[in-house]
Amino acid sequence: MLVGAFLVPALSFVAACGDNQATAMAAPTKDGRVAPTGEAQIAPTPSFDGKRAWEHLRAQVALGPRPSGSPAIGELRKYIVGQLKASGIDAKEQGFIAMTPLGEVSMANVIATIPGRRPDRLVLASHFDTKLYREFRFVGANDGASSTAALLELGRVLKARQNELTIDLLFLDGEEARMPEWRGNDNTYGSRHYVQTAQKDGSLKSLRALVLLDMIGDRDLLIKRDSNSTPWLVDIIWGVAGRLGHGATFSNQLTVIEDDHIPFLRAGVPAVDIIDLENPTWHTPQDDLEHVNVKSLQTVGDVVVAAVPEIEKRITSQR
Repeated sequence: MLVGAFLVPALSFVAACGDNQATAMAAPTKDGRVAPTGEAQIAPTPSFDGKRAWEHLRAQVALGPRPSGSPAIGELRKYIVGQLKASGIDAKEQGFIAMTPLGEVSMANVIATIPGRRPDRLVLASHFDTKLYREFRFVGANDGASSTAALLELGRVLKARQNELTIDLLFLDGEEARMPEWRGNDNTYGSRHYVQTAQKDGSLKSLRALVLLDMIGDRDLLIKRDSNSTPWLVDIIWGVAGRLGHGATFSNQLTVIEDDHIPFLRAGVPAVDIIDLENPTWHTPQDDLEHVNVKSLQTVGDVVVAAVPEIEKRITSQR
């Protein structure tokens, strides 16, 4: 990512079914009455759980550095697909060969789809690779793991809902530059490949908006408005954040970000980047578990979940 003028600085879930006849016969409703025998009990809609997201984050960090083309990112890709499957979400890998300054690198995006009432698509995205460093161990707890963890948890929540739009969860490989600095085309390999493929096969026409998450786990989270992002998407998300009491985190200060949303914007797709890049651990050995927390994951997760219906409403009103 590049800010402004060179500011470059297994998971175990508990499923409590408790599905017995006595409970079904005598479960009280919200108004205090007892449901008669045989009356259907409607399960509550799940909420974003920051602790679940945190476990996804820890599982990624446990794999160590995960640069594109490494065995570790291959293991992470398997983990992502497995967790999506556990949530009942179909996923596929989109493999490609990236030409980088260090030679050819085998990469693969992961694309998961949650069908909605309409075929028009809203994409929620994150990159899952970590920056390549040889001089120190970089585990990317914030830069790569935090947004990927949140996206997996968002998938669980949104799968259980009836969504107006079809929602794609897009896990992008190759966001990070292979060289030390972010220059030219040495970055956003996965997003550029995804957009180019969608343009060729015609599927880009159904893609109505992109919400990109990146670096959302910082302990002192401050997310500024990105001037490159589509204004109406920024307004919806920042408005929701304010109503939920997170106005101090979703700041009205402006910044300029280059990230995985740029190829989508260039292709005419409305896009927004939710990112806190201005923190001292970025691309340092200190981007570890000690410098991220559950609260930040919870804040962003709650905002995105609440914003999705408003984004859907805006998009469907334009048809």
